[in-house]
Amino acid sequence: MHWQTTRFSIDLARPQVMGIVNVTPDSFSDGGRYSSTRAALAHCEQLLAEGADILDLGGESSRPGSPPVPLDEELARVLPVLRDAVKLGVPISVDTSKPQVMRAALAEGADIVNDIWALRQPGAMDAVAAHRSCGVCLMHMHGEPRTMQSLPMQGDAVPQVLSFLQDRSAALLALGVEPARIVWDAGIGFGKTVEQNFALLARQSELLTGGYPLLAAWSRKSSLGTVTGLPVGERLVPSIAAALLAVERGARIVRVHDVRQTAAALKVRAATIFEAQQPGNGNPP
Repeated sequence: MHWQTTRFSIDLARPQVMGIVNVTPDSFSDGGRYSSTRAALAHCEQLLAEGADILDLGGESSRPGSPPVPLDEELARVLPVLRDAVKLGVPISVDTSKPQVMRAALAEGADIVNDIWALRQPGAMDAVAAHRSCGVCLMHMHGEPRTMQSLPMQGDAVPQVLSFLQDRSAALLALGVEPARIVWDAGIGFGKTVEQNFALLARQSELLTGGYPLLAAWSRKSSLGTVTGLPVGERLVPSIAAALLAVERGARIVRVHDVRQTAAALKVRAATIFEAQQPGNGNPP
């Protein structure tokens, strides 16, 4: 299975680590440590050295209660970083919901559009469909960032998320977008209760029936804090545990803050799989 993007056909046989680069002053997890262009680029290089396969640049916080960022401000945050990031030799994703930012980022060579709104903003779907080959990650979100956690979705989240992502994908296909360009994200923490989030992990195989690769984004999420009692800065271990569980259940990309530790954990998993497949270890030669 491959994910077709602007410059890369990403082989998903090995789980891919997507490193998060928040070019924002108000991120819930890093408090704006990388909001300057220089700091963000240095962080990009650090994440690559730690084992990131993909970099995800975001200029607008999507934490619960966050206000929207004006278009000009988001462009000013993202584009200077993007122009140098595309020279680093790895796929670059831009985390945005604004069609104007999508077009500008794709014009600068971005490989992937990662949209928490699943291209529901006016013009967003056309911006992606007009591009010849960019990848796109469609995420499920109930409500919108300012109110999503005060008014979470009701009922069984799994079939609702599956139906939503199927509908959004079908709309893209109708515009001529190839299926190989599309990845799904269940939207952990976006308008869902703690129980619903963990149901999406426990029953992740039901989402695989849609036929698209899954991206899992559990890193430092509040649901992990709820079940462990740990503050955001101390959620490394539960974040890695959730990433590994997601990969075991079929996720092909994990979007994380802690790249070095997650990549190391995935190498341990890969070693056990390799060893189990060797002749003499319970499998025929």
